[in-house]
Amino acid sequence: MITLERRPEPSRMWQALTPVLAVVLTMIAGGLLFALLGKDPFEAIRTIFWDPLFNPQFASYSRPQLLVKAAPLILIAIGLSLGFRAGIWNIGAEGQYIVGAICGAAVGLAFYPTEAIYIFPLMVLAGAIGGTLWAMIPAVLKIRFGTNEILVSLMLVYVAEQLLASMALGALRNPDGGGFPGSRNLQQYPSAANPELIAGTGAHWGVVAAFIAVIAAYVLLNKHLLGYQIKLTGQAPRAARFAGVRPNVLIALCLGISGGLAGLAGLFEVSGPAGQISIDFNSFYGFTAIIVAFLGRLHPIGILLAGLLMALTYIGGELAQFMLGIPSAAIQAFQGMLLFFLLGVDVLSNFRIRFRKGQAA
Repeated sequence: MITLERRPEPSRMWQALTPVLAVVLTMIAGGLLFALLGKDPFEAIRTIFWDPLFNPQFASYSRPQLLVKAAPLILIAIGLSLGFRAGIWNIGAEGQYIVGAICGAAVGLAFYPTEAIYIFPLMVLAGAIGGTLWAMIPAVLKIRFGTNEILVSLMLVYVAEQLLASMALGALRNPDGGGFPGSRNLQQYPSAANPELIAGTGAHWGVVAAFIAVIAAYVLLNKHLLGYQIKLTGQAPRAARFAGVRPNVLIALCLGISGGLAGLAGLFEVSGPAGQISIDFNSFYGFTAIIVAFLGRLHPIGILLAGLLMALTYIGGELAQFMLGIPSAAIQAFQGMLLFFLLGVDVLSNFRIRFRKGQAA
């Protein structure tokens, strides 16, 4: 008989090994999935993980795209990790990402066609404020009425998607677009564009912000009183109250920070790679960032590495779709397996597997 025995304290070895083991198990299960679809599993895994980085035919394009894809995932995951550490579950980062993009783009388009150096900084500020205010809705409802922030933040994603469609078809629609949905292309408006900072690297201001967020989160969690309060609240809520931690303030701060970073990610995306507000602007970065946060063990450096890995699956997945004809749904399932296996294997951090002889009835 197989039983689970709780460890006296979490195993540091298994905490370090579980992300690696989850990636290996995902490759194995993904290979079986691709084989069931009639594709060569080894070729599919190689196309996803190897070709974007080391195949000369694709690497010149794929390597710069790695930073472009990873930046929003890292920004959002850093914000989510602070709340997750404190037991505050913001599942609606996708909505905050969308609202941040809408607010930032609206500010930029309001100045069109004025050319001024202050326009892009104002867009950045508007994006952060938009995401923060959207995240404060579940924060205020939880503080005031005790609602569940998981459900409220998640439901607000669907509200944000409807708001996005409304803006693309209405207030932000390009008046010179011949009636087609979507705003003006911000990349063609220099004062509102988020350009590539160093040619050939793919690095734009969103990449810079992602690295700053990683450093700031590391300092916050290891050197600041707020970081101590966040970790203490997640590990021992009752002890945190005795230590003077105010739960309502912590809820507002964690949700506000995560919403602000998600809003920034949306702004940098709409003013850079995406270029415009459109009906299909949202690319589920907010949900994928949850996988990145847990794959990185809610640690800033781990999130940086996990964001790069997840970005690699995005780029490699697109390549596998184009080169091997693998359906996009299969690639999304492959990415979802990563969180499934991570959560499953993570049990070993807190429990030991014991094999015992079954007793006679």
